[in-house]
Amino acid sequence: MWDYLNSDTFFNKSIERLSGAVQIPTQSYDDMGEVGADPRWDIFHSLGDYLEKSFPAVYKTLEVEKVNTHGLLFTWKGTDAKLKPTVFMAHQDVVPVPDATVNQWTHPPFSGFWDGKFVWGRGSSDCKNQLLGILEAIEALVHAEFQPTRTVVLSFGFDEEISGHRGAGELAQVLVKRYGHGGAAVIVDEGAANLESWGANWAVPGVGEKGYVDVEVIVRMPGGHSSIPPAHNGIGVAAELISLIEANPYEPFLSDDNPYLSMLYCGAEHAPKFPSKIKHLLGKRTKATCQKHPQKDNLALEAARAGLDIKYLFTTSQAVDLISGGVKTNALPERTSFTINHRINVGSSVETVLFHVAQLFTPTARKYNLTLNAFNNATETPNSLNLRSSPTFLEPAPVTPTGPGTPFSILSGTTRALYGEELLVAPGIMTGNTDTRYYWGLSEHIFRYSMGWDKEQEGMGHIHTVDEKIGGKAHRDVAKWVFEFVRNMDEADL
Repeated sequence: MWDYLNSDTFFNKSIERLSGAVQIPTQSYDDMGEVGADPRWDIFHSLGDYLEKSFPAVYKTLEVEKVNTHGLLFTWKGTDAKLKPTVFMAHQDVVPVPDATVNQWTHPPFSGFWDGKFVWGRGSSDCKNQLLGILEAIEALVHAEFQPTRTVVLSFGFDEEISGHRGAGELAQVLVKRYGHGGAAVIVDEGAANLESWGANWAVPGVGEKGYVDVEVIVRMPGGHSSIPPAHNGIGVAAELISLIEANPYEPFLSDDNPYLSMLYCGAEHAPKFPSKIKHLLGKRTKATCQKHPQKDNLALEAARAGLDIKYLFTTSQAVDLISGGVKTNALPERTSFTINHRINVGSSVETVLFHVAQLFTPTARKYNLTLNAFNNATETPNSLNLRSSPTFLEPAPVTPTGPGTPFSILSGTTRALYGEELLVAPGIMTGNTDTRYYWGLSEHIFRYSMGWDKEQEGMGHIHTVDEKIGGKAHRDVAKWVFEFVRNMDEADL
């Protein structure tokens, strides 16, 4: 079967399956109604039918359940019921393609076009490639007459791109009820891809995620005719507040629990081009302690010089993403609002972020004689500055253990066996959030890893933007990795 996975026959079939899946536009929108009521969910029936047709052995051999209509749950029961199951995750939905960008694509966004090197289209790398690759591996294992000792579970949500509560949120409840708290041995979901850094190749499976909270800011000030404007109106004050946010970014800080710190230590020991200054600062580092007036984290500041994609692995980010104000050109705005999206650093918290925003805006509220209602659910009143946090906030995720004898060792060994022993495997962290947010109770061993790797493909394959694509080799290697990980977990003494 391993020879088959490396054959042209399997490669061509794998590309054909992925191309077909990309052609089904399973877009999820922020304003989607409930399943069964909003007809935009109906396209997921087409994908479900496609998967059943494409993987007949999986559907014949595994127990298949549908959760909240479109959530797919596959169970391949192992021969030893005492062993905790291995859980693989992926999501069926994709981010929408704006009509205004369709003509910018090299190939149409839902064509699934194969040019001999890449499969093009929305969802090709986020993350129908992983969903299809998992199913291809299990299909291959069934055909090889493999019988797992450890139960294998596949859990595929359908609304990850809009926070996942209808899909993964309900699937996770089923699994926790079935297997109990901490009932899974390991969970593998989409996440970080392999990369090159400091003269070495790396796999950095995410063992943690940053937290999340949105803060809505509402400025209420008197209206009136635009021909006699005051010195400052609501939009002007909102602009001043936004300028304050951008002028006061969070400082980089590497908590002792941040997985990126482990990657730095690994790089200092094994990467040939590791920066000497960071290595020196690592040597001087002592365990972080709570201080009333904490000093700047020189190690984090130096590491952040590599760029924003590195800096925000250990820095709370803040970005104003939404703004609204005014209804007419000759009428002063009475209500102006904007929303600040925060991704919270390991070692920080939602409470810390909310305190920071309230403290930052207090002088402006006083300056314009506005009543400050900071996260107290107060009713909006004239001449007020109102701060509200999103109801779906999330603290930074628990960090997965990576010591000897844990599933991290199995993941590391599987990855190096596939890609070569020169590959370094170190803990990574996600700046965004995945469906695993709902699975914290199912296992402490959660990994967010995009296991397919094509060295010729740059970055993450243009996910969420024009010309999303995935290399054929990277897609095939998902199946090879899952094929081996299932067998390695089957023999692991955990």
